[in-house]
Parts: sequence; structure tokens; C-alpha cells
Amino acid sequence: MEDTTAPSVTKPIRCIVKLGGAAITCKNELEKINEETVDIVSSQLREAMVTGSSSRKVLGMDWSTRPGKPGISCDADDFEDRNLDSSSFIVVHGAGSFGHFQASKSAVHKGGLNKPLVKAGFVATRISVTTLNLEIVRALAREGIPSIGLSPFSCGWTTSERNMASADLSMVARAINSGFIPVLHGDAVLDDLQGCTILSGDVIIRHLAAYLKPEYVVFLTDSSLREIAVREDGSWSVVKPTLADTNTQVEITVAAHDTTGGMVTKISEAALIAKLGIDVYIVKAATTHSSRALSGEVRGAIPEDWLGTVIRFGGKGNGFPTSDTQLLQSIEFYKSSSTSLKEFN
Repeated sequence: MEDTTAPSVTKPIRCIVKLGGAAITCKNELEKINEETVDIVSSQLREAMVTGSSSRKVLGMDWSTRPGKPGISCDADDFEDRNLDSSSFIVVHGAGSFGHFQASKSAVHKGGLNKPLVKAGFVATRISVTTLNLEIVRALAREGIPSIGLSPFSCGWTTSERNMASADLSMVARAINSGFIPVLHGDAVLDDLQGCTILSGDVIIRHLAAYLKPEYVVFLTDSSLREIAVREDGSWSVVKPTLADTNTQVEITVAAHDTTGGMVTKISEAALIAKLGIDVYIVKAATTHSSRALSGEVRGAIPEDWLGTVIRFGGKGNGFPTSDTQLLQSIEFYKSSSTSLKEFN
């Protein structure tokens, strides 16, 4: 049975954002961050969180040195009489080219901490994913976002047979109540039955959404490749491209080093979030369309010129069907009437 410490959040959560690992890293290059995308997304998050921030000087909060970058810049006088309050956001990021290699090489996701290789791989995986987490936190901090890195392992999150068993959200709640932006990530965690496993960012974001009830959720991805039909029970199938043989089994390709379930997990978790009555927006990162999704501009009636996918309850208005057989519907940018969800990484 899942044990979740119910948090007491004094500020309503506006948005939970998932930064896809394939979008924020160069997935074919080991432990390489896509700095351009991360910088743009960080700037877009600042503008979405802080009203009027685009016209004011950015007060950076990363006061540490960086190799090959200018020295530390901090003027204490700049912070006098500056209100740092922002909308309550939570950021969760995937691992991309960080962590997956180490976890796959040692089979951490399969458990067996009694094996030396698995134990070593657990340590190596956490070193890698927490390194990425620090870099994401620093990028947000440079944009004046008071971000705090929170690792599921350190917060006491555990699984049982790879299913969520315990998730203490008290530190997430305390961070939000104190005016910080929590930044969580996919992590290696302890498992009650198999010793250890990998807890993916997609599972984390669905869990956070279930207990903290944000107004909306945004998945920032690296691409949208095809349409997926999502049914009421959470199952899905490929709609486009049309398969010539309807009996053909669809194979979703997952990178050999991906230990989190790849596309299957992402689609399933996004559908479950939508079933909670929370709108889910899927959009390519670092674009004008992602900026509009983060700001909440596309909530309600979807603008004709917005490119992305929305998943929400069928009976919620805005032209959605209300029958039980069409509980979930995805609206493509061309306002398709089919029940679909674009595949995303």
C-alpha cells in the first residue's frame, strides 16, 4: 500500500513542469547538457512565474564560479526592496544522457543490492543524476528563480516491486511555503522487495499532480512524432500513421540505455494526470509555443496558432465530448476531433 505524507501547502500550485531528458541534454552524448535549450526554458519559466519580470533586471542567484564563464556577479544592493515572490511552480526533469548509462550498465532498475556491480551502479547513477539536477538548479537560479534541488532518494521516496510505496512530500511543501521552487528529478531509490530500482520523472510528476493538484501540467519535449489514442482505462494505441495490417503489434523503440520505460511510461503517466481532471500540455521545449503553455495562455480555448497537444477530461467544456467512451481527448493544433495524443520523448 502506498504511504504518502500529506503535505500542507499554503499557496496553491499553479503548474508542474516536466523537462524532458531528451530536450535538456544531448541524448547521444554521454552527460552533455543542451545548454541553449536549458537557458531558453529557464528564461521562459522566469517570465511565466514572475509577473513583469521581462522588463526588470534579472537578479541571478548562482554565486558560484563556472569553468570558462565570467566571474561571480552579486550586488547586494540590487536585492534591497525587491520582491522575489513568484507563482508556485514545481519543476521535474528527466535524466537524458545522465544516469541512464550507469543504471543500464549495472542493471540498477532490476534490483539486487547484494551484488557489488548493482551497488556500485546505484552510487554511479545517483552521482550522474544529481550532477544534472545541480546544473538545472543553477540555470534556473541564474534567471533569478529561487530554485532548490530535491532528490527523491534523499526525501525518503521508496518503491515496492517498482511501484510507488512511500513518498514524503513534506520537504516539497515546506519549500513551496517558504517561497522556493522545488526541482526534482528521476532517481535511483530503494525498493522494499527487490532492493533498488529507478524512479522515473514521469512517475514522480504524476504522483505530485495527484496530491498537490496543480492548475495545469506542462511536458516540455524534444519532438512530437505521431498520434497516440488514449482510452478511458489509460491504455493507448497508434492512430497515425495508419497501420496496413490492423493485427500488427506496434513496437515503440526505447534506447538501449533507457531504464525508465521510455515512451510507454510517458504516455501512460500523462493520461493518468489528465484523468485527475488536470489539463496536460505537451509542447516542444524552447519555442514560442512552450512559452505560451508555461504562462497559461493556452488554457481554455486553444489558440489557432498554437502548436502542441492538450489532454483533458472530456466533459470539461471547450468543445470536448461528454460521453464516457470519450473521456479523454487530445486537441491537436489543427483542432482534430479524434481522441489522440502525440508521442513524445
